[in-house]
Amino acid sequence: MRLRIALRAILGLALLSAAGFGIWIASLPPASAALTPPQVPQGETDGLLAALKPPKRARPLVAIVGINDATETTDYLLPYGILKRADVADVVSLATEPGPVRLFPALSVQPDATIAALDAAHPQGADYVIVPAMSRDDDPAVIAWLRSQAGKGAVIVGICAGAKVVAAAGLLSGKRAVTHWYYLDEMRKIDPTISHVPDRRMVADGGVVTTTGITASMPMMLTLVEAIAGRARAEAVARELGIARWDARHASGAFALTRPFAATVLANRLAFWNHEELGIALAPGMDEISLALAADAWSRTYRSKVTTYAASGMVGTRSGIRLIPDRQDADWPRDRRVPAFSDGKPADVLDRTLDAITARYGASTADAVAMQLEYPR
Repeated sequence: MRLRIALRAILGLALLSAAGFGIWIASLPPASAALTPPQVPQGETDGLLAALKPPKRARPLVAIVGINDATETTDYLLPYGILKRADVADVVSLATEPGPVRLFPALSVQPDATIAALDAAHPQGADYVIVPAMSRDDDPAVIAWLRSQAGKGAVIVGICAGAKVVAAAGLLSGKRAVTHWYYLDEMRKIDPTISHVPDRRMVADGGVVTTTGITASMPMMLTLVEAIAGRARAEAVARELGIARWDARHASGAFALTRPFAATVLANRLAFWNHEELGIALAPGMDEISLALAADAWSRTYRSKVTTYAASGMVGTRSGIRLIPDRQDADWPRDRRVPAFSDGKPADVLDRTLDAITARYGASTADAVAMQLEYPR
């Protein structure tokens, strides 16, 4: 009798929870708007480039910082790969502590150095500090180091939700900024004095630059290349990447928590019997930009987890990132392999991956991934 009563109570709670979720989802907007990004005045573009001029060295030093336990995959790897291709600056990947950086939602890497090692080698500080999204906005080591670097004259660049980390360091007080659409309210709570700028992919104010979602790292780095080495060099790198334009245009209203997005994420999460582990093979010399975009996208379906595999230990990428495979396997079941699309232009990888996700899980899941990446598909 008691068991029957308990089971009825559990069933009742489950039904109430399901009803609550249903009411919440029904309250969300039916779809995001399909908007055309407004033009950015030339004076604003010129101001952004001026704000990104090298503050110290003719050949700048760019430091990309991360915490060891969870730093966003694309935010960390794309700046490194693009700036290394451009060869206009010395680039170093950092961690707060010795050892690997576990990226989120996929991949692990061995950074070039720790923040302490960079301070010892360059006591005058870096020219630019790239701040990816991290699992914690208030890591004490990161906060103290960002304040120190800003005090030494470094330009701080917050990528995506990395803007929250910059805000937590007090470097956005009273300034204009942007961040990933989902984390805008959180950034405002960290510092209510921040003024959000809609319809902009990148915003500079007082020695700090912030960007919108995860895919903003590519136009942001091309803008930095242009500021350092001129338009012609940025155009050459853009052609190599497969990018036609990289300005600050953005349609903020196209990205929001909508009913289709929430319903897809919830349905995929609850369908645990359909979840699968997908494998990406790591190979020496592979393109880290393409790898990051593919691994990031596949890991955001709420249906799949990406695992990397290689026949042996650490694998070096085209630009010198040292990848640490999740498994030391020479092979992977063929039906659960997904490509990193290293055979084409890096800028095309996300579209190719979203097409593959559509084929495997449906268009609604691909749309949900694009929304998470704040990708204007």
